[in-house]
Formats: sequence, structure tokens, C-alpha cells
Amino acid sequence: MKSDPHDNPAAPAFRPDLVRWRQLVTPAWLAAALAGEPVAEAPPPDWRLFEVGCGGAAAFEQDHIPGAGYIDTNQLEQAPLWNKVCDQALLRLLLACGIRHDSTVVLYGRNNLAAARAAHLMLYAGVRDVRLLDGGYALWQAGGHPLVAGAPRRYPGVARFGAPFPARPDYLIGITQARALLQAPDGALVSIRTWNEFIGKISGYSYIAARGDIPGALWGRAGNDDDVNSMSDFHRPDGSMKPASEICQLWREAGIDRQRRMAFYCGTGWRASLAFFYAWLMDWPHISVYDGGWCEWSGDPANAVVCRTGTA
Repeated sequence: MKSDPHDNPAAPAFRPDLVRWRQLVTPAWLAAALAGEPVAEAPPPDWRLFEVGCGGAAAFEQDHIPGAGYIDTNQLEQAPLWNKVCDQALLRLLLACGIRHDSTVVLYGRNNLAAARAAHLMLYAGVRDVRLLDGGYALWQAGGHPLVAGAPRRYPGVARFGAPFPARPDYLIGITQARALLQAPDGALVSIRTWNEFIGKISGYSYIAARGDIPGALWGRAGNDDDVNSMSDFHRPDGSMKPASEICQLWREAGIDRQRRMAFYCGTGWRASLAFFYAWLMDWPHISVYDGGWCEWSGDPANAVVCRTGTA
């Protein structure tokens, strides 16, 4: 029987359906890389591994992937809108973590949306080799791979990023650009929210009162209606990414075309970041994240809002 490349860390390609296949690593690949075994697209000796969480330091210290540092999303985003911190703060964080533009960084999370948020912002910053553990902590644990307790690894800091910062400002847009994108013939805002959020049945968040969505936005799907942390429309039952063809088909049905200039958004950026990362893996050329998302848009009374259900 032909072996599944997901089970072979030395296979020439884990995901032949992805242009940037090397940036989505499997638990088997990561376990082999940590053990110093031969792997396809082996990272350089000074590569970095981080778990990304939100207020998850205590859980991390109970158990985590060996050799991992820890990044909290509160270092990446700030209240009240949970938008990205200023560029200077983001740069300071990366330098403190020992991350330059030419670093190789592997990210995972107990909630992999947190890791995707960090991955997107590192790509925005200009880190050249950002990799995400497919399925995150849960798939690592399900595979019986080792976990250790204790404090996070402290990587040596660096003094300079080594390249203009941010290198890819086009990967992130604000509310003014979002409004302009809606009016552009080749533009699209893509809502990565549940159907019940999109039609206005629920807001999806305890701290966002407004229900509805942005008029003219396309529904890019998310996951289970009762769970804003779900991206089940994009994932296999084990939490790994579905084939690119299946995701593209869902988007095509919604009028989401790879040649359009588009920005993904959700409530505050996590789900949008994962959709962005998957589109980036597929080498979609004109993609970004609208950072403020529904939280920012709905908070401005000058912005139109649409509810698509009479119960909202």
C-alpha cells in the first residue's frame, strides 16, 4: 500500500496540493526535526519553536512540546479592538524572541488560531520562513509524541531584524482600506465567521454587542455555529487542513476568486489569520487581513450593517 506523505518526515512533499507545502509541517516532521533526524526541508540549526496562546502560560508549564518557547497573543494585539500592537512593539517582541527576517520559526497552539495570528503577523513583519504545525498541540498529542513540563525556552535575543520593517505591509489593512476594497471592482472583503454570525443571528462574542455583518462582504465560512473557535469547514476531523481543492471549491461557490484583491476578517482577527495562512499556502496573490474586523466595523455608527435574518 502506498504510504501517506503525512507519515513520512523525509518525504519530498507533505502536501503536493500546496505551493508553499514546506510551511505546513506535520507532527511526524516536527518530532523528527527535534530529534535531529533527516527531514525534508530541514530547518537551519538556529530555528525557533514557539507555542502561541492567550493567557496560557500555566497550561504551557504543565506540558508542552520539547524545546518550545511561549508567545502570548496579548503581546501581539491590544484592547479594545484587539488590533495588532504598533510596529515598534511587534519589532521589540520579535527581537526579544531572537527572530530576524531570515529566521525559521515553527508555531503551534492549543488553539491553533492563536498560532495563525502570530504566523500572519510574522509574515507581515517580513520573517521569511514561518511554518505552522498542522493540527497544533491536539494532533501532536494524539500522535503520542513527547510532552515536557517546565518553563518556556528562552532563545537569545537579537539586536536587529536585518531588513526593512514591516516588509509586507500589504498583508494587513485598516478600516479605510476595507471601505475602499468594498468599492473596488476587483476587491472583496471575506467574512470568516459562522453562518449565524454572518446573517446576524448572533454577534459571536461576549464583548461585541452588535449583530450582523458588513454589507457587500462575501461569506468565506468558518465552522460550527456555536463555537467561534471552530474552523471545521477548513479542517479534517483530526484538526488538520482539508485538501486545498475542497477549500477552493467552497470559496468559488461564494464568488471568492484567487485573482481578486481580498481581505479576510472575522471578529478580531484569529480566524481571518488562519484563512489568510491557508490562502498564502496556496499562493493566492492578493490577500490580506482586515485587522479590526467586525469588532471595529460595528463599533463605528458611520458604517452600514446588514442583518440577513428577521430574528436578529
